[in-house]
Amino acid sequence: MNFAFTPDQLALAETVRDVLAEHCPASALRTERLPAWDRLAAVGFFGLLVPPEADGLGLRLVDALPALEETGRACLPGPVVETAVVAPYLLPGVPKLASGAVRVSVVPPGGVGAPDADLADLIVVAGTSPGAGTGAVVPRLVARESARLRPVPGPDPCRRLSEVSFTESTPVERPFAPALRAATVATAAQLIGVARRLLDVSVAYAGARRQFGAPIGSFQAVKHRLADVAVGIAFAAPLVHRAALSVDARSGGDVDAQPGGDVERDVSAAKAAAGEAADLAARAALQTHGAIGYTEELDLRFWLARAWSLSAAYGGAAEHRARVRESLTGGVTRRYP
Repeated sequence: MNFAFTPDQLALAETVRDVLAEHCPASALRTERLPAWDRLAAVGFFGLLVPPEADGLGLRLVDALPALEETGRACLPGPVVETAVVAPYLLPGVPKLASGAVRVSVVPPGGVGAPDADLADLIVVAGTSPGAGTGAVVPRLVARESARLRPVPGPDPCRRLSEVSFTESTPVERPFAPALRAATVATAAQLIGVARRLLDVSVAYAGARRQFGAPIGSFQAVKHRLADVAVGIAFAAPLVHRAALSVDARSGGDVDAQPGGDVERDVSAAKAAAGEAADLAARAALQTHGAIGYTEELDLRFWLARAWSLSAAYGGAAEHRARVRESLTGGVTRRYP
């Protein structure tokens, strides 16, 4: 089978990249909370996964994957994954969702806060219900005017977290698990975009910065570190693609469409690998740039912060690796000879 992205999927990603290049430059990250949001809405980005009967395009998650990667590459602020991915799964009938006029934030299970909740019109809060079974997650929908927000400290100034409390809410009829899986894969795609951007910036700097009469990129220590980042991205990106295919197959009811049928394993493998690739890219970027990499004046800090914040979003690498290990071993973790 051919698992390459189709020309249509790549063309969509190119359109999103062009929009973000023009309307979400690094300078906008310092002054705007929602740069390029209206422009992305105009090209249909927020309606990609929305059903056609709700004025969306009704595409699959895998179709949107390259475009989601571009939002990571551009460090796009705002509740992107929550509005473009989670909302079509949980709230497909909300008016104006496909147009981007309604923004959604999410408090995931075990999450420390809702990203960019102050910019959202609706907030989905994952909770538990005594009648839903042990460990069952029951999402509730909270209107922004019914929510009280308390800022939560975080590493990313362009992805602000808030603790949400509320007095009124409405139960969401759809199950939360499919939306959570899709959000995790979409966040992994963004991490791949962040890692690619960090690698590009680091390679460019290593070629321009000179020490001892030669570009620092000619030194083995620098070359090997950047090569490790490239390898990490090359291994992580196919896992994210595979996870998107698994999520789409499960959402369509065809559990046997993916070998093994273990969508949770595929999602966790993708998030762990993408988070570790982005973390490796961030550390390599800091070491390549040296002390200047820590300065507030350098735009690099936005991508470093995004790598760290998204790596923790929807479960960190350690949590997802534990899930993969559980899936592969069946819970039997003793060592074999």
